[in-house]
Amino acid sequence: MEYMQGNRGTIEIKGLSNNGEGIGLIEGRKVFVPGSVTGDVVDIRLVTVKKEYGVAKPLKVLESSPYFIKPVCIVADKCGGCQWLHVKYDYQLQEKKEQVLQTLKETGGFENPPLEDILPSPEVVGYRNKSTCPFEFSSDGKVRSGFYRKGSHRIVNINQCPVQDSRLDPLLKKIKEDIILRGWSIYDEKKCTGEIRNLSLRIGKNTGGILITLISASENLTALDDQSKAWMKEFPNVRGVCLNINPTKGNVNMGKETRCIAGEPFIKERFMNLDLIVGSSTFFQVNTKAAELLYQYIEKELMLSGKEKVLDLYCGIGTFTLPIAQQVREVIGIENHSDSVKLAQKNAENNAIKNVRFLSGNVENIFDKENFTPDIILLDPPRRGNSKAVLKNLRDIKAKKIVYVSCNPVSLARDLKVLCDGGLYFLKKVKPVDFFPQTSHIETIVFLERGNDEVSEAKEVKNHSV
Repeated sequence: MEYMQGNRGTIEIKGLSNNGEGIGLIEGRKVFVPGSVTGDVVDIRLVTVKKEYGVAKPLKVLESSPYFIKPVCIVADKCGGCQWLHVKYDYQLQEKKEQVLQTLKETGGFENPPLEDILPSPEVVGYRNKSTCPFEFSSDGKVRSGFYRKGSHRIVNINQCPVQDSRLDPLLKKIKEDIILRGWSIYDEKKCTGEIRNLSLRIGKNTGGILITLISASENLTALDDQSKAWMKEFPNVRGVCLNINPTKGNVNMGKETRCIAGEPFIKERFMNLDLIVGSSTFFQVNTKAAELLYQYIEKELMLSGKEKVLDLYCGIGTFTLPIAQQVREVIGIENHSDSVKLAQKNAENNAIKNVRFLSGNVENIFDKENFTPDIILLDPPRRGNSKAVLKNLRDIKAKKIVYVSCNPVSLARDLKVLCDGGLYFLKKVKPVDFFPQTSHIETIVFLERGNDEVSEAKEVKNHSV
């Protein structure tokens, strides 16, 4: 097959990319084929041709892979929410482990990282405790809501989703119907007109409490109070209805202001034998059961004595801060989202945990104000990873151990390269954890330990640092 745009031919899929597409080769160039899996032989048409790579549209699977499975979702070929519903779960785990390994080698420069087998998710469907769906009007005047098509801002309309908690499904259909009955307008991101932008649903996996949050360009929604009370009456598990106001242009999901319209502005969740309060705009791991396994693994690996001082960066509502506080002498949690800090403090009070402090502010700035010398640093940064300033501060503190939790292997490998430079730290253990079954995303825990400041001793960890 000649490597030219529009050409049609056959390709064998050799592997999977970090974004979930199948990868084949044409004239030595990688060609990405959405919806395919290793071992497929596919009839394709080249739709994008670049010097380094190409993208093809799959037309027909001529030979099916042994790793293929029939998707449990009827819109799996259209929706961009999941990439791997057609891939057997054991093979998903295998590919995710390989993804972490190759990224640590290629981006981080680690020749032989101490990578362990991936920890599977306890649930492979129905695991998500939160979903956020955009809205739009269809050509016939109906309200559509769901997830965007792959590579676009066109909505695939759904009334249920196999990866979200099934207890949320009935609300999506009902809320769309009530939007029409109330005559509320839908936001048009091109014209910047209309009101309702998104719907956020959150559930306590272990408690069953549900929080509804409408995200709107303004607060001008007629009879929202009445409608909110009606939803709470119809769905007894709904603990509250909130309105988040987001007047900004662009695709920023939520605005800075959230108001409680009915009930409570949070749900309660039971996590690691603690009672936590989770708000509509605060971060909480989307896979509750996998997050509990992750924390249990961290605690087991650290072998805590009870005397340690711990610094928890990007701590959110105290999801990991509070459980670890019960096992150590003192913990400081740092978070720049002020609402999360308020809930973290409330969560500490509710669970009678007194050896923890939560500080509100950017991680970079707090370092300069706090004279705290931790034995262990725990950090779970955003997908983009840590800034150069944070990495410098981490190196300057020289804690004995660092536990780095990441949802992005690329930013993780980049940051580890900096932290391990010169042998200051070495990788003791790397443990992938599957927080996101049916997608190509992967969570990873890395345990770092202090090396030696002497150059001669730093050479001993050459295979673990750059």
